[in-house]
Amino acid sequence: FGQSVSDLASRSGDEDLHANNVATGAFGRLEKTDKRATHVACPAPAPQNRDLSANAAHRPLVPSAPTASAVAALLLFECDRDGPFVAMPRPEVQLVVRFGPSTRSGIDIHAFGVRQSAHRKVIRAGQRTVTARLRLGAQQAVLGVPAAQIAGRIVALEDLWGCAATRQLVDQLAQAPDTAAAAAILDRAIADRITTAVGDPAHLQLALTAADRLAKTSVNAVALGLGVSERHLRRVFHETVGLSPKAFARLARFHRALGAAREGGAVSWANIAAAAGYYDQAHLIAEFRAIAGATPRALLGELGNHGHSPAARVCSARDVGLAELAWAGSGGRDRNAAVARGAR
Repeated sequence: FGQSVSDLASRSGDEDLHANNVATGAFGRLEKTDKRATHVACPAPAPQNRDLSANAAHRPLVPSAPTASAVAALLLFECDRDGPFVAMPRPEVQLVVRFGPSTRSGIDIHAFGVRQSAHRKVIRAGQRTVTARLRLGAQQAVLGVPAAQIAGRIVALEDLWGCAATRQLVDQLAQAPDTAAAAAILDRAIADRITTAVGDPAHLQLALTAADRLAKTSVNAVALGLGVSERHLRRVFHETVGLSPKAFARLARFHRALGAAREGGAVSWANIAAAAGYYDQAHLIAEFRAIAGATPRALLGELGNHGHSPAARVCSARDVGLAELAWAGSGGRDRNAAVARGAR
């Protein structure tokens, strides 16, 4: 399915996701797709160029009751000018709808598998995005595939839902007067797709319980506590979540540290490292470099010093507790200087 993260990492700027490189418009797969996948050939719809209002992003949106068990958050992004963007890796699968000039037919929809490293890109003026972040393990019920099958990939929705269902959703989204209405349409579509008759409930529960415990203890200790072998836990967890238990714990630790650093006030990296579960400050710095491609201080500079980025006046983003996606207002200058200083 779709592209691998390695495919994207070799390209620069906006072309990885947001340039005009969608092969067949709203129903097209991104270029350089996985040749092993069977492509569903869907006819491209007529171009849609609706002007979605930016006013809808001024309030947080939460999933409806029918989707709350599968959708953790609904995110809205609306951009008036080109701007650099940093997307932090998440352990959850996300369903992303894009409106605007970066899509050949005005709308496209893709499922984003789990990622383990940050991505930097330029978002083009006029782009509007609605994202449904699925709960851990919910992709099986919503998309019909295990998380491991799309991990690190970007998959066109018609390859998961089929042409008819995807076309119906695109037609409905094309009539949305603003991004809040588009989010409600996506929410309803997900509610219609949710099924409980997939996967192994015992495996799902095992993975979710392990995910909760991995924040505080080692993989081996979690396996012992759950009464399973470490090998069995790794297999079930990877299939359900799309990451190994160790990789999941690493991302969770990274987000704990990043969240603590962005709370405001004086930042003590030594204290944050200890509280987040790193061996020491040097371990934290190494992990930030590996995951985010920057030192902790440099990353905070990119994210706008605790979220107060100048670019926030250009693009708006709303969700319930959004901390891992932020606009970089420095244009790279603060980041380069901070890299030289390190996280001291």
